[in-house]
Amino acid sequence: MLTIACRDVGQPCDCVLSGETEEELLKSAAEHAVNDHGYKEEEIMTPEMQQNIKSHIKRV
Repeated sequence: MLTIACRDVGQPCDCVLSGETEEELLKSAAEHAVNDHGYKEEEIMTPEMQQNIKSHIKRV
């Protein structure tokens, strides 16, 4: 299981997302960022943002 905490990526949010695969987790993180933080999908899909998110993924 993989997890990522929104707070670890720099947001003042207590949401922790989980997924079986990195792809699943990145999709959930992008949906959360768009729906709950007002990001546009294209902002989440930049290589820099994707790398930032990936660098905070933890295996539990």
